Amino acid sequence: MSFPWSGPAGNGLPAPNLSLHGPAIQGLSAAAMGALLLASAGKHFRDPGFYRDVVPEYLCRPDPEPGGDQSAGANHPLAILSRDEWIAVSGMLELAAAVGILLPPTRKLTATALTAMFTAFLAGHIDALRKAYGPQGTPLRRKIHSARLPLQAPLILWAWSLRKPVQPAPQLGGVV
Repeated sequence: MSFPWSGPAGNGLPAPNLSLHGPAIQGLSAAAMGALLLASAGKHFRDPGFYRDVVPEYLCRPDPEPGGDQSAGANHPLAILSRDEWIAVSGMLELAAAVGILLPPTRKLTATALTAMFTAFLAGHIDALRKAYGPQGTPLRRKIHSARLPLQAPLILWAWSLRKPVQPAPQLGGVV
């Protein structure tokens, strides 16, 4: 007795592609990543405060104040944007990546950029965790940042996995 998923049964039909690395699975994975990025991008604009702690101080010039000195605190060469501007820029990058990861022609480039972005975000998460356990830290911030930092590893690996070109799985038991 043969089942449709067990391969050819004398009917000449090839076995279905049930590989975890096939085009359907990679497309589903890319769609899930796109949905996550879209949700995250939206949160950057709906609730920017959620991301304030993970933007390291050394990247931030002071937020503009009317009539104030704009150069104060901007001694670091990377302090080219305010904290709010970094949050908005990262939200726009995530929005662009949500689209790029869905399109097979741009998927590899987008996945490479996402891998780099998630890796760069490690610095912000480590800095936020350091501050959470510092004198100004609170138990809630300790919990939040202790949970957020380890989430970067699966995101980095997931983005990296989407770089692989889709290749059809070899058909076992079929006629060559």
